[in-house]
Amino acid sequence: MHTADATIKAEARPSPPELFILQAYVSTAVYNAVVGVTGRFTPYKWDERAPRTASSAAAAASAAHQVLRHHFPGAASRLDTALTGTLARIPDGEAEDEGVAFGKLAADHIIDLRRGDGRGASVPFPFRPGPGVWRPTPPGHEPFSTAWVGRVRPLLLDSPHQFRPGPPPSLRSARYAKDLNELAYYGGRTGSRRTPEQTDTAHYFVAPNLQEALGDHATRHGLGIAETARLYAAANTAQADAVITAWDAKLHYGTWRAVTAVREADSDGNPATRPDRGWEPLLVTPSHPDYLSGHTTMGGALMRMLTGILGTSRVDLNIRSNSSGTYRHYRYAQEYEQDVIDARVWGGIHTRTADEVGNATGRQLAAWALRKYFRPSP
Repeated sequence: MHTADATIKAEARPSPPELFILQAYVSTAVYNAVVGVTGRFTPYKWDERAPRTASSAAAAASAAHQVLRHHFPGAASRLDTALTGTLARIPDGEAEDEGVAFGKLAADHIIDLRRGDGRGASVPFPFRPGPGVWRPTPPGHEPFSTAWVGRVRPLLLDSPHQFRPGPPPSLRSARYAKDLNELAYYGGRTGSRRTPEQTDTAHYFVAPNLQEALGDHATRHGLGIAETARLYAAANTAQADAVITAWDAKLHYGTWRAVTAVREADSDGNPATRPDRGWEPLLVTPSHPDYLSGHTTMGGALMRMLTGILGTSRVDLNIRSNSSGTYRHYRYAQEYEQDVIDARVWGGIHTRTADEVGNATGRQLAAWALRKYFRPSP
């Protein structure tokens, strides 16, 4: 997935949610190409099989190449060179040719399956300004340009709102006041009660490199090509659907972000909150509503999917942060999930409720998906 990840980032310069959706396109095509040869697991929304003599490695490379070339025709030359380099390591002959042909077939199926799925459509924010309602945040005051994510056809789920949670706490509730005061105390750029370790955690989770971590896990644990393809496809589709689910909630509830809520606390009608007009979060606030947190919804979905696929809560992931440049080792799924939840509060960009409900929602959707997809072949 390294070539896919690099190509998507270079060619599309996607927003984080779009990146996860595009990664899911590639990994499902590769998964179908591989299991169509090996027969180890049930294909994803497909029933085609390759000749058993076909090269699964050639099929995987061809599938990834075809999907990427379709979406990024400007990268055709680089992608062709990468495919040639991969195929050079596979013996020439009928097995390679069969694998290449089947990989293209698998890719074309995913391309057709995702056609007209709503990616990039124009979706307006449905609320008018008012207390508790999201509005563009400083410093850029950018619009909610990724609102379309909440209307995209999911990869695993039946609809974007299938696991939509109940509403966030009302502005006048004790829970809302607790959430907002925690953000004011621990999430500010200056004068915060955060420890240095908590600050490091906030910065680390801006951009953890999960594709790299999955590849490292597969290598260290000696996973075969089918198990590796399954790992990527399960993880990436779960994260993509988690993003879609979180964005559906953002569109449905439209809640304001911490920087607005803290500065305008005198308008929320809650006697337990106090405004701070000059408050700034540690991290730059992304341009979309608070509830649900995309990171924690993805974290819950990813970890529940991995524990289901691996058959253990010991996920054993070495994860490098693209933002901080540091590595962290996560032995157990729960450790990762808790750090993601805390990181978004300590960064000053999400309420704890948006984080915790997001994590639980992600786990819920992945548990449902595990009963339908990526199962061992009968």
